[in-house]
Amino acid sequence: MQTTSQLHPTYYFSSRRSSIRSNSSMKLGGWNSSQLGFTGRGQSLRFLTPIHKTRLFVISDADDGHAYAPVLEEDSNTNHVPSSEPETFFSKWSPPKYLWRGLSVLVLAGQVIIQTLKGKVHWRNTLQQLERVGPKSVGVCLLTSAFVGMAFTIQFVREFTRLGLNRSVGGVLALAFSRELSPVVTSIVVAGRIGSAFAAELGTMQVSEQTDTLRVLGSNPVDYLVTPRVIASSLALPFLTLMCFTVGMASSALLADSVYGISINIILDSAQRALRSWDIISAMIKSQVFGMIISIVSCAWGVTTMGGAKGVGESTTSAVVISLVGIFMADFALSYCFFQGAGDSLKNCI
Repeated sequence: MQTTSQLHPTYYFSSRRSSIRSNSSMKLGGWNSSQLGFTGRGQSLRFLTPIHKTRLFVISDADDGHAYAPVLEEDSNTNHVPSSEPETFFSKWSPPKYLWRGLSVLVLAGQVIIQTLKGKVHWRNTLQQLERVGPKSVGVCLLTSAFVGMAFTIQFVREFTRLGLNRSVGGVLALAFSRELSPVVTSIVVAGRIGSAFAAELGTMQVSEQTDTLRVLGSNPVDYLVTPRVIASSLALPFLTLMCFTVGMASSALLADSVYGISINIILDSAQRALRSWDIISAMIKSQVFGMIISIVSCAWGVTTMGGAKGVGESTTSAVVISLVGIFMADFALSYCFFQGAGDSLKNCI
């Protein structure tokens, strides 16, 4: 087997009677010569042709005993015609990662709402996720709420006792817990525990192409994976918030009675006078919105994961951070809408 990078043979044709002379005995399947020469009786003409980069492979041919040499062109574009599509700025531009991930949150939220209104909900998976978000998260939520309540009790009792407003401690604690602390603290705990799990699970399924397998099997990943998690989070968070509010008030009353000498009856009576039904309803509305934010952001970050195991870790961390930022922003917006103007809730507990 022989290989040559370029072929430049010279062929001479003397007359009809003369034979063809060449430098080698080969059959050329396709070739580009560099020189062609014709010899006549008294003249010799030679024409120069362009040289192209070729590759010659000599292959034995058993039919006639001669070698067969097909020539392969390396440069396929011999005309050197420029591309018909001009390059523009947007042809090489790709949107930033945070931008298309933020848009994916809106798209995913719209798909969840549409699929829920159509009734395309996988109820068995929804019940499994509801058990995971609700009962399995009760312990850590109640423990966190109890210690947060006792920490706030220490600060309020110290300051209100100096002002002689012991009967207002319960009302202030009840308003703080119902309007802000209970929904926000519960949502933070759920974002760290459940939101990270959602992002990690869906991110692993995305990088391992399990979501593509669901599409091949005819199942919609939004119906099977995302919608049950969103419904479970929005249903479980209000009940967790209500339980955290109860435990937080109980721990505050016990600490105030045992350490600072303020009776439990005074704390509970003050809280009853200060609270309104709208305070509890607003807390449950807030927690429901926070649950939707946690689940949608975590699922959106999970299904847009790229880059293998490293991408799964980055998506999980980013999902928790973005969920917390979304919770605080939504809390401000909802508080501004729900509680405007001067309040008079503490007038009855002074």
